[in-house]
Formats: sequence, C-alpha cells, structure tokens
Amino acid sequence: MENTNFLSRVPIFSDLNPETIEKVSKLGTVRTYPKQSVILSEEDAGSALFVIISGKVKVARSSKDDASKEVILSILNPSDFFGEMALLDGMTRSANVIALEDSKLFIIQRNDFLNLLEQHPEVSITLLQELTQRFRAASMKIKALSLKDAEGKVATVILQLADDIGKIKQGVVEIEKLPFQHDLANMAGTSRETISRTLHSFAKKGLIELEGSKLRITNYETFKDLFS
Repeated sequence: MENTNFLSRVPIFSDLNPETIEKVSKLGTVRTYPKQSVILSEEDAGSALFVIISGKVKVARSSKDDASKEVILSILNPSDFFGEMALLDGMTRSANVIALEDSKLFIIQRNDFLNLLEQHPEVSITLLQELTQRFRAASMKIKALSLKDAEGKVATVILQLADDIGKIKQGVVEIEKLPFQHDLANMAGTSRETISRTLHSFAKKGLIELEGSKLRITNYETFKDLFS
C-alpha cells in the first residue's frame, strides 16, 4: 500500500513501529463505498475489521416492526474502526453500518487480525482499552437518554459529537459538520422538530452558535456542567 500514514492514526495501531505498520497494511485491502450504501447489515457474519480511511459512516439499528425507523448508535469518521465485536466472538453483526459520504475503508479479514493480536499483544491491550471506553460511553448515553427530558437528550448527543469530532480552542468547541437533523433525531431518540426547536433554544440562550452545518459550543465546560 502506497501510504500507510492513516494506520498510525488508528488508536489500536498507533503504538506500532513503522515496520509493523507496513506489515499490517499488507494484511488488508482497500474498498470504496458510495454514499448511502450498506457496508454491513445486522446478522451478517463477523468476518472482518473495518478502518475508515476517508468519509463518514453511521452505525444504526432498525426497528423489527418498522424498517424505516432506526436508532443511530454512533457516527464514525476517519481513523475510527468498527466490526471488532463480531470479529472477536465470531457471532453475527449487531447493527447496520451505512456510508453517510463516499467512504474509503481498509478491511482486515478475521484470521489475519486474530494472528496480529497474537503476534502483537500491545494491539490487544489497546483494543481492550478502546472497547472499555466505548462501553462506558454507551452506558452513559443509555442512562442519559432514558432519564433526561428532550433538552437533555439533545444536549447529550451534542456532547457526544463534541467528544468524537469537535475541535476545542480557548473553551469553545466547534463541530465542523453537524449531522442532518433527522440523523440527530435518531441519535437522541426524539423527533426532528424537537431537534430544531431545542437547537434554536440553545442558540437563543447563548449556549451554542449555528452557522450552516457548523455548530459551536460557546463554553464547553459550562454546557457540560449543565447537561452531564
């Protein structure tokens, strides 16, 4: 592979030396997925690990009663990875993964990845740390979305996006590309109208600033204290 720099930015590979990174790059293949294409479906066999080189994907679960209804579990960006749970336990996928933009992915097959874990225990340790962080984040989100009112649910999603893709400077966090309102609604378990109303309420109170698809949290610590 011509350029392996992206692998060094992936958390589970970041501690590997350049020579090992080069070896990892030869284990996988690169595939491009057009916008809105399905990368993985629920109940698919867990046969590979996916690393995002470029683009953006959403991880979502569909309602069994109404396939048009979904809950977005997370939105992943370059250097994020997915598919590790089914890869490790050999069970089927637990969610759908859909490209939100044209996306380029690096794919490592299950046997190659398991061999890599055996040869490089440091990858196993970092993977465990990453999975623990994801579990904690998921537990906090479930608690927030089940106990909080609509305003609190929307704030929880904004804080999640701030942590995942926000850039902080002098206490101001900027989210460059805010997901569409229907996606925010699916993340918060509420309606698109509630998202629109709450965002404008936050802006009116001076908690956030909206500029096209860009959102700024004017004082991150204050916002976090209010809604955490």
